Amino acid sequence: MSRAAPRCLLIAALLVAPAGPGPQAGGSPAASAAADAAFLDTLTWGATPASFARLQAEGRARWLHGQLHPHAETRLSPDAQAAVDALTPPGSLFERAQALDAQARAFKDIPDPEAKKAGQQAFQAALNMAARNAASSWVLRALYSPDQLRERLTWFWFNRFNVHQGKATLRAAVGDYLDTAIRPHALGRFRDLLMASLRHPAMLRYLDNADNAAGRINENYAREIMELHTMGVGSGYSQADVEALARILTGVGIDLKPEDPKLRPEHAADFRRDGLFEFNPNRHDYGDKVFLGTRIQGRGWAEVEEAVDLIARHPATAMNVSRALATYILGQAPDDALAARLATTFTRTDGDVAAIVEALVREPAFAADRGGTFKDPVRYVFSAVRMAYDERVILNAGPVLGWLNRLGEGLFNRSTPDGYPLDAAAWSGPGQLATRFEIARQIGSGSAGLFKPPTPDQPEQPAFPVVANGLYFAARSESLSASTRAALAQAVSPQDWNTLYLASPEFMR
Repeated sequence: MSRAAPRCLLIAALLVAPAGPGPQAGGSPAASAAADAAFLDTLTWGATPASFARLQAEGRARWLHGQLHPHAETRLSPDAQAAVDALTPPGSLFERAQALDAQARAFKDIPDPEAKKAGQQAFQAALNMAARNAASSWVLRALYSPDQLRERLTWFWFNRFNVHQGKATLRAAVGDYLDTAIRPHALGRFRDLLMASLRHPAMLRYLDNADNAAGRINENYAREIMELHTMGVGSGYSQADVEALARILTGVGIDLKPEDPKLRPEHAADFRRDGLFEFNPNRHDYGDKVFLGTRIQGRGWAEVEEAVDLIARHPATAMNVSRALATYILGQAPDDALAARLATTFTRTDGDVAAIVEALVREPAFAADRGGTFKDPVRYVFSAVRMAYDERVILNAGPVLGWLNRLGEGLFNRSTPDGYPLDAAAWSGPGQLATRFEIARQIGSGSAGLFKPPTPDQPEQPAFPVVANGLYFAARSESLSASTRAALAQAVSPQDWNTLYLASPEFMR
């Protein structure tokens, strides 16, 4: 047997070992601390020494109230805010889209092939930079926002209302979609979130409703609204409902032109415009429709408002959305009784997401042992970086984005509208575990490029992850299994210890 063999066996044993107990009830000080850490892990992107100290100082009730009702304005530390500001493009999405459109048209008719190629490359580089900066900003907010629950749910809702950056020029719009349509409504009313997504050009382009017009019906978005975003497959809607909703959504689209279109006088008052969003009566089907059993009079934009009301307040939406939300937070699907109770809260509060989450936190299932849970890649990577560096702000999100791509859950990279899977089984295969160990080694061994300034002439700042920190000794160490303890006891260096802990079954869940 080679010298490397014993260590390989140790790693394999660690990766397949059963995890320790789930969130624990209070009792001894160690058990109470472990339960607080588990509480934080469930509702944030991962407990850190600083967040653990804040929770213990405030108590769970006060902390939870602050998380459920955060400031409308997003908050960050000065260092993190400065990093986000540096990545934020100037101007509105409308202005940026116009500039990109002008850039694309500028090289379209260039006769010289080399000059045309250079223009196309510059255009693509601008789109790539926009998407990369948006993803980096997302990483920074996820790692350092004090409003962690809002950031967790921002990811959940983006995934549910997924758009893919690879389609057309969506790379220029995904960041705005996240920041203006998703995050502001992450803890608000579901109906407002649905409408904000419906009005955003990223969604309208991704699911083709920008091309949906009277006489040229495109059902793609109408179908996905009911199948993926709200009611769910098999919930009772029919193909006729899909067709009716597609007709209702005719005219809901995008307009890059600075001037308003010429409108027929009888429908001019129906015209709506907000940035790139447009409801154009000239492209709308004004015939009456029957949708979800309700007769909807053809009258323009008011039809869209009525249809969104019907979908958002449908019992199937309450059940389907509540179940998905609970699955995401708990890490496993709730039983039917719990899903029904959450759906009742959904209906009683008119889709108040904060109220649904609060109801879930008060359920016994929230504090129960959930041995089958397993972090998805985004949660795993974010929690590892937060554990390793706490509130010290990284200077380069590139390694984080690369890790997420390697693990198959890259930001803005899900090409299909169904979003990434939420169940643990999708992320616990052998290849996933082997890659996670390699990423644990990179995070645990040093700065991994996280503190390399974006400008090429500046050296990487010294940094070393402190995984064996106060949180570990106060709340983590007592809950480790015997196999994990044995593995950690054989670590030959701090780097080795960090790697083994970040790759342990307890940290994976």
